[in-house]
Amino acid sequence: MNANVNQRLNARDRDAIIQALMAGVVPRVGLAHVQVGRNVEVTALVRDIERVVEGGSGVRFIIGEYGAGKTFFLNLGRLVALEKKCVTIHADLAPERRLHASNGHARALYTEAVRNMATRTKPEGGALQSVIEKFIGECMREAEQLGDSPEAAIQRRLVSLEEHVGGYDFVTVLRAYWRGSETGNDVLKSAALRWLRGEYSTKTEAREALGVRNIIEDSNVYDSIKLLSAFVRLASYSGLVVVFDEMVNIYKLQHALSREKNHEQILRIVNDVLQGSAQHLAFVFGGTPEFLTDSRRGLYSYEALHSRLSENAFARSGIVDVNGPVIRLQSLSQEELLLLLRKVRAVYDTGKTASVISDEGIMAFMTHCFRKVGEAYFRTPRNTIKAFAQLLSVLEQNPSVDWRTLLDDVEVAKDNGRIADTAVEEGGDVDGDLTTIRL
Repeated sequence: MNANVNQRLNARDRDAIIQALMAGVVPRVGLAHVQVGRNVEVTALVRDIERVVEGGSGVRFIIGEYGAGKTFFLNLGRLVALEKKCVTIHADLAPERRLHASNGHARALYTEAVRNMATRTKPEGGALQSVIEKFIGECMREAEQLGDSPEAAIQRRLVSLEEHVGGYDFVTVLRAYWRGSETGNDVLKSAALRWLRGEYSTKTEAREALGVRNIIEDSNVYDSIKLLSAFVRLASYSGLVVVFDEMVNIYKLQHALSREKNHEQILRIVNDVLQGSAQHLAFVFGGTPEFLTDSRRGLYSYEALHSRLSENAFARSGIVDVNGPVIRLQSLSQEELLLLLRKVRAVYDTGKTASVISDEGIMAFMTHCFRKVGEAYFRTPRNTIKAFAQLLSVLEQNPSVDWRTLLDDVEVAKDNGRIADTAVEEGGDVDGDLTTIRL
């Protein structure tokens, strides 16, 4: 049993981690308790974030099979960004949320991402208001030091934003929020927050509420993200890290023109950050190999992106290069998977005097998975961890049951690749359980 883990992990976080692992999803808390391997990839992402802190920019495409750990890796990157005093926004792409659209779907992606805005003090999201309040607090202190009015200090700090596309309206909305704060007008504050989250669908409604002529809409989502990046710097944060997962939804778009427009938007982002046009800003995209390399519907089908995202021709046969925009998540080694299973066991053992399962039982579980699934259980550890969490759950609730009996009754779906292919064709994810434990 890992005593150190038990000392640091409280009961609420333990239960949250266990529930997430049993459902086959990434825990929202306690990632450090179940993180193993990926040292090279994590180091590269940390270096990107440090570049953002120093005033640079970056873009990464995290590529891996379904269940390979992309979402876990992205969430780990967000936690690193928060520790570096960055602000993060994140969202999953979906049929109704994409980077480019003309029917409100791009605005929906922006709205979801800003609702999930997080800081180190509010890692669970919903941090937009606290960022604004911090900015106002900074301005108030500056005004007091200079013997100036708070309004003059706010205007002086915000004037640089007016140089950005859409900056004038952005500044007008922030000043409206301050007026609402000063006068106790919660309606005005709420209207300003709605505008900043992209929740106004008509310009008329926004003009009546805030006196602005424009709103955040499909055509200016990326410009609005760059404005947010500049604003969080004014609020004394290190920068903005944007995380978009499930990019495979662009690959799944049936309309060729829609895919091309989304590819063009990605190209604009890549060009901006690689050429240094953006500052204190990083984008991290998560997607499957098909999303990247498919020559008919993936990013490689767009020649400009193909040339920018092509991987190092010398990095093959197990040789890794993480200096380019693309990071392919490597399979966990047998030793790393063993360590991961031990960490999951340590989470279950929190507050207990004896382990739920012995090392012998963990080794038997790994051997069983390898015999039934093959090397796929290294490439896609999600289903393996889900099955192991279910096994531990049964053992925890039935202490008289022997793990050997349970492993003898496990049925494992052999054709892992067929399940993944079917999910892609049907427009879904591989959320089904590869391993079913029966008593």
